[in-house]
Amino acid sequence: MSNSSTLDLTAVYPYLLANSLRDDEILAALRDETAQLAESNMQIAPEQGQFMALLVNLIRAKQIIEIGTFTGYSSLCMARALPTDGRLICCDLSEQWTQTAQRYWQQAGVADKIELRIGPAAETLQQLLDQGFANSFHMVFIDADKTGYDQYYELCLQLVASNGLILFDNMLWNGRVADASNQDEDTKALRRLNEKLHKDQRIELSLLPMADGLTLARKL
Repeated sequence: MSNSSTLDLTAVYPYLLANSLRDDEILAALRDETAQLAESNMQIAPEQGQFMALLVNLIRAKQIIEIGTFTGYSSLCMARALPTDGRLICCDLSEQWTQTAQRYWQQAGVADKIELRIGPAAETLQQLLDQGFANSFHMVFIDADKTGYDQYYELCLQLVASNGLILFDNMLWNGRVADASNQDEDTKALRRLNEKLHKDQRIELSLLPMADGLTLARKL
């Protein structure tokens, strides 16, 4: 058996979806509506949303933070997996995109679990700390401006309880992080964070080749 990955994910992707993805009309409709936007590439892949919902159930999360909500696909997946008394705080800058999110949250019957906070995410996270919510969240999903990831990480480490999960999207950045000739600011920020997380003894770590690279960090 090889000690390195030899699987061509592109070739098996249709099979993966056909034999794993449990889709429904609301999720499909949200994907279709988002696909009409010029920024549609910011939406997570459907299998990633399903995986994140599984994580919510596995760790029995009740309190979640999302940084970067866009049109609401990831938040919808996670909120559905929360118990009836669960809470998801969504941080975003765009009222326009999150109007779409709120519409689908209502359709899916999860709007009462979600609190949307419009404004800079770092300010929202600091407000939560100031309000006494340190060590009280079970999961965080970070999918926003890449140059802000490190700051969000440090704030979320304070907000997440021991054994809580912090998820980072786009950590392979379409392969650009592995290309030393690529020196744009987003790529450099993600590259630095990957290196930092690899050495960070405050967490357990796994970088998965799912979608555009999904990092799971468990707070020790």
